[in-house]
Amino acid sequence: MGLKQLPHEQVMVRLAPSPISGIGVFSAQHIGEGTNIFANDMRAIRWISEKDVAALSGPQRALYDDFAIRRDGEYGCPENFNLLTVGWYLNEPAAGQSPNVHMTEDYQIIASRDIATGEEITVRYSTFSDSV
Repeated sequence: MGLKQLPHEQVMVRLAPSPISGIGVFSAQHIGEGTNIFANDMRAIRWISEKDVAALSGPQRALYDDFAIRRDGEYGCPENFNLLTVGWYLNEPAAGQSPNVHMTEDYQIIASRDIATGEEITVRYSTFSDSV
């Protein structure tokens, strides 16, 4: 019988308070350029119409405003906001800084350069989401 994998294995990041904004995503180990950081997060994105989101109350709407991808009149989000994975907490870089990851057309998050242990992972929202 083979050894069971421990829960921390294949986990490259963790959540922590961010100096940029609220909670951020930080590397838990060195991440090499070109690495798909959340390769084991295979949950589908659910697309909800802007009209449906506009009809929601303030606290419900805030979930979409805070976490959803906005594209072509729709909001992309997890199937249920209770299923938010770490990748949904990425912040944009601080003013004057460049992001260290980018998003592919199929929403995979790829390291744009080597990322040091403890460094905050950041992405430019405009590369995958319409302006707010």
